[in-house]
Amino acid sequence: MTIIVTGGAGFIGSNFVFHMLKNHPEDRIICLDKLTYAGNLSTLAPVMNQSNFRFVKDDICDREAVYRLFEEEHPDIVVNFAAESHVDRSIETPEIFLQTNIIGTAVLMDACRKYGIRRYHQVSTDEVYGDLPLDRPDLFFTEETPIHTSSPYSSSKASADLLVMAYHRTYELPVTISRCSNNYGPYHFPEKLIPLMIVNALHDKPLPVYGEGLNVRDWLYVEDHCKAIDLVIHNGRVGEVYNIGGHNEMRNIDIVKLICNALGKPESLITHVADRKGHDMRYAIDPTKIHNELGWLPETKFADGIEQTIDWYLHHQEWWETIISGEYQNYYDKMYGNRAVLV
Repeated sequence: MTIIVTGGAGFIGSNFVFHMLKNHPEDRIICLDKLTYAGNLSTLAPVMNQSNFRFVKDDICDREAVYRLFEEEHPDIVVNFAAESHVDRSIETPEIFLQTNIIGTAVLMDACRKYGIRRYHQVSTDEVYGDLPLDRPDLFFTEETPIHTSSPYSSSKASADLLVMAYHRTYELPVTISRCSNNYGPYHFPEKLIPLMIVNALHDKPLPVYGEGLNVRDWLYVEDHCKAIDLVIHNGRVGEVYNIGGHNEMRNIDIVKLICNALGKPESLITHVADRKGHDMRYAIDPTKIHNELGWLPETKFADGIEQTIDWYLHHQEWWETIISGEYQNYYDKMYGNRAVLV
């Protein structure tokens, strides 16, 4: 099969590309990525020359470019990771999130309608459900939990989800949606909590924690997430939503302290800063549906996953140093000049 993976130069997308090339060598993987600040083409360097992989630099909002790619490749499956995803940035500039996350999704589905598709899969987030109270550890998000967004980011993702289901009902487009909890692991962009704390701690810089750091997140190791999506696109029921959670709830402050301890850094580096506007308190996913239907469960305990993640950052310093310096954004031009399409 031919599978288009949008946003495949980003954190989860690149890990998914690696997973698919390793586990489905008979398939052809096409990575479509605009290479915004969060997309890093150097991440894909190990697979760039594989015969069953192609990279295309374009924007999912560019209808002409997307249609051209569909005409060239005739994909069987589209997996849409492409999204603006940083909550703080969405609070500052909401319009960019609405454009990419909603309009971009519509363009992709229009292409699927025009050229035909076996499956369109939308990668979403548990943030569309809002948050849960800290004093009710018995509560979890299920696929039936009403959408109740808190930020422009989560609102844009929820809007895209609703659009996906509308295309399924109106046009009978074969779709699935997955909503995941917070991912962590290799190639995580250093603006997010775990890699930011690792990098800052290694440089003995302050570790900024919102408020008291009591916010709870359900952490999912990225490879476990990739395995789940693989199952959904091949065996999931059309028109269904699948929640993918890690069963690894941790308070932000405890994660930061754990990283300090693992790196031998003092907790005095922790600096409490003004809380984020509309900051969700707790996320927790019930993955019963995907377990019962597809046999998936998270395999990586947080204690093991965070150790592997810290170790990866320690041994891939050049990768994140080029991001901090901004040099990574010149990688495409350095390696490939003005060519928009790489085969």
